[in-house]
Amino acid sequence: MMLGSILNPINSSMLAVALIPIGAAFGIPPSQTAWLVTGLYLATAVGQPVMGKLVDTYGPRRLYLIGTALVGIAGLMGALAPNLGFLIASRVLLGFGTSAAYPASMSLIRSEADRTGQESPTGVLSALSIANQVIAVIGPTLGGVLIGVGGWHLIFTINVPLSIACVLLGWFWLPRRATGVRAGQRLDYAGIVLFAAMLVSLMVFLMLPAVSRLYLPVLAIGFGAAFSRRELRTLEPFIDLRVLGGNAPLLATYARQVLSFVVSYSFLYGFAQWLEEARSLSASAAGLVLLPMSGAAIVITAITGRRAQVRGKLVAGSIILLLAAAGLQLADAGSALWLLVALGVTAGFPQGLNGLANQNALYHQADPARMGSSAGLLRTGTYLGALIAAAANATFFKTGASTTGLHHLSFFLLITSSLLLLITALDRSLRRIGQPT
Repeated sequence: MMLGSILNPINSSMLAVALIPIGAAFGIPPSQTAWLVTGLYLATAVGQPVMGKLVDTYGPRRLYLIGTALVGIAGLMGALAPNLGFLIASRVLLGFGTSAAYPASMSLIRSEADRTGQESPTGVLSALSIANQVIAVIGPTLGGVLIGVGGWHLIFTINVPLSIACVLLGWFWLPRRATGVRAGQRLDYAGIVLFAAMLVSLMVFLMLPAVSRLYLPVLAIGFGAAFSRRELRTLEPFIDLRVLGGNAPLLATYARQVLSFVVSYSFLYGFAQWLEEARSLSASAAGLVLLPMSGAAIVITAITGRRAQVRGKLVAGSIILLLAAAGLQLADAGSALWLLVALGVTAGFPQGLNGLANQNALYHQADPARMGSSAGLLRTGTYLGALIAAAANATFFKTGASTTGLHHLSFFLLITSSLLLLITALDRSLRRIGQPT
């Protein structure tokens, strides 16, 4: 489960140090290579709840095997890509393939708790959090090493052995049937299409905002209204808005997930590109500068992971994100390496705190019978945040990853972090999670 869950975040973050080399190889600016990020996240934002719904319907094992097999195919496509369009297509397939493992894992953990009558140990959820969220910050370092060894193609090729390992382990070790699976459900294809159309319309506009393209957010609103109408009227909706509407604490968890990952991914991609272009570091060197960020995230998760309470983690994570966003104002082309490492470490702590706390909150707030689809929606929140981050980076780095663009990005992140802190502080339901019953 842990190996399958790292496939999406590791592929997301390895690309952070590969955007500049890929742009140089195809002769395109950062505003176009940003579509490699957006393509993966659009596919993932739609694919996570779809896969979660399929997990609830057909069981986690089958979806895990299909999804991890697609990852290997996508890796081969990316390694052999002759142009940017083919490379984007491989990232889209990769997004769908990597969407299965996390909701399958959460469903298996929940079903095992139901089978044994025991709550899942907090250590299990902490390990899964490290695998599916915190591990993302190792990606830039791994990507830098792979690029240094054999060029940017290797960040795609690495998916082939990972895919084979996941399929073999899943085939021999995952249970063939889990409790709580609701067989016989039909998939809401119309709801899926409307949801995807809403996201694509909005993101195409955000990637290149202009007055002449204002029809796109209008289309997004129209698709969103049609989606809501459809989901409220159908008996087996893609996303059960009636259940979500009656679960305000879960909605707040999704909102926190979006906001925290807007900041985390904006920092990850924006800072990595700035290190290479404005600070003139190689991809390998940029990955090494960001390595302590991954260490900070993993250490804080290991230290706090066994504490069931979540409110303190979320408040602390929000405050540290504010400090990291403000710290970007100190960076310039002549900044000492120790300062850049310190900025990365500061951004790493909330990556561990917020990701783990939101996952644990969802585990207690979601309907156990819908754990797969609820977990899928949490990951959709992650990648909605990443999509907004990709659009922000494309906006502020329109002509290149300059220091001025980084400072403008910093102001955007300060506003987002402040909103995250406000939502967290006002959510009283968080106090009850982890308290003795």
